[in-house]
Amino acid sequence: MSVELVERRITLDEWERMVEAGVFDEDERIELLGGRIVCMAPIGIRHRASTAALYEFFLPRLLGRAIVYSQQPVGIPPDAEVEPDLLIVRYRTDQYRTRHPRPEDVLLIVEVADSSLSIDTSAKLPRYAEAGIPEAWLFDLRGDRALVYCEPQNGTYSLVRIVERGGTLSPIAFPDLVLQANDILWPGGESE
Repeated sequence: MSVELVERRITLDEWERMVEAGVFDEDERIELLGGRIVCMAPIGIRHRASTAALYEFFLPRLLGRAIVYSQQPVGIPPDAEVEPDLLIVRYRTDQYRTRHPRPEDVLLIVEVADSSLSIDTSAKLPRYAEAGIPEAWLFDLRGDRALVYCEPQNGTYSLVRIVERGGTLSPIAFPDLVLQANDILWPGGESE
């Protein structure tokens, strides 16, 4: 008699209960993707600096207009909870004290990729599009460019724009904000 291995995936609800029960160490760098617990890539110097620059750009400009989070969870039913590098969500006076933001709350989600480009493009971006998140930015540090994804349709983003060094980016939700790609894609195309 042979025994088959059967994979048992975790739902977002189960994941949240496990986190609340303290099953995982608070400092573990893990996410739930497609019902699987996955380890997040380590944060390198360029990644950290680029993420900090994004946060410093958006936070003061969006006070009272939206909430800006850096590396905080967003639940994506039925089976994902990710920690994007930057998350801009609808303003709520309760600051999401009773639950993590959900896709309908998200105005812009941003990933910074140094060593995680393949995971971001193959696993995260499709999930964001399937969830209807209106806009996602991906800063490809090794490629020295930003990719702007919008207009989610049928599980994919129908519009992708490449922003090279010297270009600018403006969120759909806040067209008055203009971010210089050079402020994020520094010090060059080289990765540390």
